[in-house]
Amino acid sequence: MNETLTLKEAQLKLEYYCSYQERCHQEVVQKANDLGMKSNETDAILVHLIQHNFLNEERFARSFARGKHRIKLWGKNRIVNELKQRHISAPNIKYALTEILDEEYQETFDKLAERHWETIKETNVQKKKKKFCDYLLRKGWENSLIYGKLKELSSTS
Repeated sequence: MNETLTLKEAQLKLEYYCSYQERCHQEVVQKANDLGMKSNETDAILVHLIQHNFLNEERFARSFARGKHRIKLWGKNRIVNELKQRHISAPNIKYALTEILDEEYQETFDKLAERHWETIKETNVQKKKKKFCDYLLRKGWENSLIYGKLKELSSTS
């Protein structure tokens, strides 16, 4: 960007940036850096955004957990790891996981596992089991759920 923004202009851009989608602090700091803000200006903008409720880490974490579980069908392990990468605090990660109800979690897992098991065209049973486990592990589901479901599905096949 050739021209430098004033503090007020950058603040307005970042307000808009935060208003159309939940953001974590790390994303906002990165965007401020992209806009050419100095660290003391970025800090002032962050304080303003937090005070005016444009930026809320707990709200971000809860929204993130809900969305990734319901839309991308991620398990809790993947959600926790992604939140940690975004430097979300442990208490906020804990709050975020409360957004996922146990019944909904189990139901989502069962549907995803059964659908994926049916789509694997592998004829070698061992390779099919490995593909099944690898897929669900990448999605962040717990080992106990995966291996329990694997035992159930492979005994019915």
